[in-house]
Amino acid sequence: MPKAGIIYNDSKPVACRVSKEIREWLQLRGWTVETATGQGGMLGHANTQDEAGDYVTIDQVVPSQFEAEMQFVVVLGGDGTVLSACRQLAPINVPILSVNTGHMGFLAETYLGQLYTALNAIVKGQYDIEERTMLEVQLIRKETKIWEALCINEMVLHREPLTSMCHFEVKIGRHTPVDVAADGVIISTPTGSTAYSLSAGGPVITPDVNVLGLVPICPHSLASRALVFSGNELVQVFPATRERMIAVVDGNAGCFVMPDDRIQIIRAAHGAKFIRLGPPEFFRMLREKLGWGLPHIAKPTSVELP
Repeated sequence: MPKAGIIYNDSKPVACRVSKEIREWLQLRGWTVETATGQGGMLGHANTQDEAGDYVTIDQVVPSQFEAEMQFVVVLGGDGTVLSACRQLAPINVPILSVNTGHMGFLAETYLGQLYTALNAIVKGQYDIEERTMLEVQLIRKETKIWEALCINEMVLHREPLTSMCHFEVKIGRHTPVDVAADGVIISTPTGSTAYSLSAGGPVITPDVNVLGLVPICPHSLASRALVFSGNELVQVFPATRERMIAVVDGNAGCFVMPDDRIQIIRAAHGAKFIRLGPPEFFRMLREKLGWGLPHIAKPTSVELP
């Protein structure tokens, strides 16, 4: 008997209702269906100020009843729920059908009005898989890993409120470390290049390019600009400031970073897999969601003077 899953945003009544409807629809067609909420992938803020303690490992985020034999998982919610679901499903390598019930829906493949058309195609195997890069973010203290999380968008290391500008030492692969004076730094995937990185002045990167981006937040130098580099490189970020900082992953997981700690970022063993019902069209998404490349309003060929 084929098996599928549903992850939904339980704070949205429409997502709760549609989750039950999808489950019944699939069960009537002979599928076994498991459900979970997206809350399990939203790790919140871990208190890593003291010595290493218990933390949620990457594998522990997978819902207990979900397994690699699932053929697909329907995700009901906005982009935040999709980010959480990617963290929950990447370790078991299961593809996602993202159904937007939120606002922006930048990662959505379909909407409620086309949901059952999409499901009919999927149960018949009429779809493709697009894989997106994910990162494994680790907090290292005294050469011991004391926290970790997966991310699909970005890792942000920044100062706490009411502190001054900070310094960061960033080492990429074998290259000489660079010093960045800024409010914070962003290490972004191509998927995350249209998120916080974009707002901080970083470049938009198409999802099929194996690169990462380094973007300073409000840098105190005209020479500090965004950098794009190989996605296969090990990235290490050292706080070069004698104050506690905060690391945030995808906006829904984070921890304290002490002055002698380091953040280590590597490409995750598994990426996020998205079900695509047609060829991905990234530029169309940029235009529809962010207004990129819209035609300019034509200027008049002549102007009548008063």
